[in-house]
Amino acid sequence: MTVHPDDHRLTPGAIARRAVAFVLGSVLAGVIVGLMLMPFAGAAGVVTRDVVTEFESLPASLSTPPLPERSVILASDGSLLATLYYQNRVEVPLESISPVMRQAIVAIEDARFLEHNGVDARGVVRALARNTTAGGIEQGSSTLTMQYIKNVLVNQASSSEELEAARGDSFTRKIREARLALALEKRFSKGEILARYMNIAYFGSGAYGVEAAARRYFSKPAADLNLTEAATLAAIVKGPTAYDPLRNPENATQRRNVIINRMAELGYISREQAERATAVPMEQVLNPTRTSNGCTTSYAPFFCDYVLQTILTSEEFGETPEEREAFLRRGGYTIRTTIDPKVQTAATNAVNEYIPPTDESRKAAAITMIEPGTGNIIAMTQNREWGTSGRGKTTYNYNTDRSMGGTIGMQSGSVFKIFTLAAALEAGISPYEPISSPSPRTFEGFVNCETGVPFPPVTVRNSTAGGTLNMAQATAFSTNTYFVALMERTGLCRPAEIAESMDVFTGSGEPLPRVPSLTLGSAEVSPLAMANAYATFAAHGEYCKPRSILEVRDRDQKRLPAPGENCRQVIDRPVADTVTEMLTGVVDGPISGRTGSRMSLGDRPAAGKTGTTNDSAAVWFAGYTPQVAAAVWVGDPRGGFAHPLKDVTINGTYYRQVFGGTLPGPIWKASMEAALANKPIEQFVLDTGLPASVFTVDKIPDLSNLASAEEMVAQLEQVGMRLGDITQVDSPLPAGFVVSQTPGPGGTAIPNTTVNVTISTGFNTVPESRGAPLGDATTIMEREGFLVSVAQVSDPSVAAGAVVAQSIAAGNVHAGRNSHHLDGK
Repeated sequence: MTVHPDDHRLTPGAIARRAVAFVLGSVLAGVIVGLMLMPFAGAAGVVTRDVVTEFESLPASLSTPPLPERSVILASDGSLLATLYYQNRVEVPLESISPVMRQAIVAIEDARFLEHNGVDARGVVRALARNTTAGGIEQGSSTLTMQYIKNVLVNQASSSEELEAARGDSFTRKIREARLALALEKRFSKGEILARYMNIAYFGSGAYGVEAAARRYFSKPAADLNLTEAATLAAIVKGPTAYDPLRNPENATQRRNVIINRMAELGYISREQAERATAVPMEQVLNPTRTSNGCTTSYAPFFCDYVLQTILTSEEFGETPEEREAFLRRGGYTIRTTIDPKVQTAATNAVNEYIPPTDESRKAAAITMIEPGTGNIIAMTQNREWGTSGRGKTTYNYNTDRSMGGTIGMQSGSVFKIFTLAAALEAGISPYEPISSPSPRTFEGFVNCETGVPFPPVTVRNSTAGGTLNMAQATAFSTNTYFVALMERTGLCRPAEIAESMDVFTGSGEPLPRVPSLTLGSAEVSPLAMANAYATFAAHGEYCKPRSILEVRDRDQKRLPAPGENCRQVIDRPVADTVTEMLTGVVDGPISGRTGSRMSLGDRPAAGKTGTTNDSAAVWFAGYTPQVAAAVWVGDPRGGFAHPLKDVTINGTYYRQVFGGTLPGPIWKASMEAALANKPIEQFVLDTGLPASVFTVDKIPDLSNLASAEEMVAQLEQVGMRLGDITQVDSPLPAGFVVSQTPGPGGTAIPNTTVNVTISTGFNTVPESRGAPLGDATTIMEREGFLVSVAQVSDPSVAAGAVVAQSIAAGNVHAGRNSHHLDGK
C-alpha cells in the first residue's frame, strides 16, 4: 500500500504507528470483528447464520461505480442552458482538495485513518466493550474507509430493501463494511480512498462531495478552502441538517470549533491558528451560491424538458426506460443541444410581446423553429413560464405531442392544405387547371379510402375569395372549396399518408383521421410536427427527424452515442418544389388579396401559409426560407372552441376575430427576422418540372386565321400548350384554315394540355336557292363561301324578285369562293 506522508503532514511517530498497524494485517482485523460479535452468538443464532451467509456471498473485490454527478445541458454555441442532477456533485482528484480540508475530515472522522488497514483495532475494542455492556450495537467503530463503503452501498441500492441493508444498524451491515474495507485498502492507496470519500459524502443543502459543498457554501472551489471553511464543511458530515451552517449556524459553529481544536491536538495546526479560526463568526465565513437544478430555471425550460424527454425515450441512452432513467441519474454528462440562444431569446420575446404570459385573455402562443435538411430544432418556446400554478405558468409544452410532455394537439386549419397540394400534384392534377370553387359547394363524391363506403354529402363554405381558380390562386386565397375539390379527386388516403410520412400524427400519437375535413385542418397536431413538415418542403421533399441533441460526452469527455441526423426522401422534389413555389405566392406573389402579404421578409424570399380553424378556435402561420422553417400556433389552452379567438381583447387590442395573419403571422415574421439576421440571403432553387410559373395565367390563342399546322404549334407553344388532334370538314373556308378549336379561344391556357382543331377541306355543298327571294338567296350563297352574280330574266311562273335558276345545281360539291350565277325575275 502506498504511503502519502505529505498528504496530512504526518509526524514520524504517526508513520511508525501506521507501519505497526499494517503488520497486524487483515487477519487480526477479522479476528477482532468476530470477537465483537461473540457475545451475541448464542442468543441470536439467526444473526450468526446471516453473518456467515454474508461472508460467503461477498465478492472478491469491491465494485466502485462512478458517483452520480451533475450534468450540464448546453446550447449549440456551448453556453449553459441548464444544470441537471440527482446528486449535486462535481468529482475532483485529491490534489484539487486543499490539504487543510483533508486534515479536517481525518481529524474528526477517523484520526487513525493512516494507521489502520480499513478496520481500526483500537476502535473495535472500544466498541466491543461498550456493546457487550449494552447488549446491542450502541457504539460504532466505523473507520473513514468503512464510511465510504456504506456510502457506496447506499448509492448502489436499487430497492428499499437494499437501501435498508446499507443504512440499517445490523451486524450483517457492519461485517459487510469491515470485509469490504479490508479489500478496499488492498486495492487503493490512502490518498485514493480519502478522495473517494470526500467526493461521495453528503454535505447538506443538496451538495454531494466536497467540491459542490465548497461552491454551495463559500462560492469557491475546494482547492481554495481555508481552515475555517474546511472545518465548517467537515462539521456537516455527521449531521447534514443539524450542522448545516445556513439553517443552524449556532450548531454548526460549535461543531466547527470542536474540529478546529481537534486539529490542534493532532498537530495539524498550531494553538494560535485554532484560536484565530474559532473566533471568526459564521456569518463572515459564508458566501452561499445555490446551483439551479433541472429545467425550471432555464431561459428555455420547455425545450430543456424536450431534451430530457428525448433522452428518456431514445434507445441510444438505454434499451429500457429503467436503463435510460439510470443514465440520467448517473450524470456527469455534457449535453450539447441544437438550440440557438439568440434565436430562442428572440422567439421568446416575440410570443411574450404579442401575448404577454399574464394577459387577461389567457391566450397562448407557441413557436418551433427548425433547420431544413438537418431537423435541428433551433428554437422552441411559448408565452408561458414553467410552473404548476398561477396565471401565465404551465408545465405543458404546447409545441410537442403528449408523449413528449406536450398536449393532444391543436386543429391546424389551412396550414394543413400543403399535404393536399402535394397529393394533387403527385396525382398529375395540373396547377394551371381552373376549378370551380363557389361558396357554398356540396361534395357528394367522398368515399372511405379503405372500405369504399361513401361519406354523406359535405357542404363547405369559403371564408375568402371563391370562383373559378387555379392552384396558385386558391393557395394564395386559401379557398376551402377548391381544396376539398382537390381532395375529392385525390382520395382521402394519400394526403394523410404524405403528412404521416413527415411524422405528422395527432398530438396523442394516433393516425390522422381520413375524413373530408382533413384538408381544412380538422386533425389536432403539434407546432413541432407542422414546423418540421414545412421544413421538409423547404428541403425539397427530404424529411429529417426533429433533433434536439448534437452530442453527449461523459465525465471523461468521451463522446457517447446520441441520435444523429435521420433523413429520407418522402416526396419527389418536383412535387415539393411546386408546393414551395405556390407558397411563395402566399407571401410575396403577384396575386392581389393573398392572405400572407404582411409576412413578407423584404428581399429575402419566403414561403408560407395561414391557418384559421372554424370560429377561430386556433390560428396558425407556418412558413420557411431555404435556411429556416417555423410554425406558430395561437389559441386558448382551456379549449379553443369554448374560448375562441372572437370578440376578444389581447394585449390591450380588441379583435372581432383573430386570423392566421393577425397574430401568428407577425410572431413568425419577428422570429424569422432574428433567426436570419446574420445569414446571407438565399433564393429558392426550384426544380418543378413545369413549363411555366404557376403564377402565369395566359389565354388560349385564336387559331381561326391560321392555315398551317406550323403556325398553330407556334401560337400554342407561346402559352405552353400543344397541338392535338386535327380533323377536316367541308367548309367554305379555304383548304387548311381552322374551322373550330377545342377548347375555344380566350379561356385559361393550361400548360401541357392540348388544343384540338378542325380545318377546312376547301370544298362545300351548293345550297338550293331557287324560289327564294333574290336577297335571301344571295345571303345563303355568300354564307357558304360562294361569290354571287345576278341576272334578271322573265318567268311568269315565279314571283317577282325570286330566283329562277342557279348556275350550279344544288347538291353539287365545289370549292369555296367559286363564282355562282343566279337568275332572278
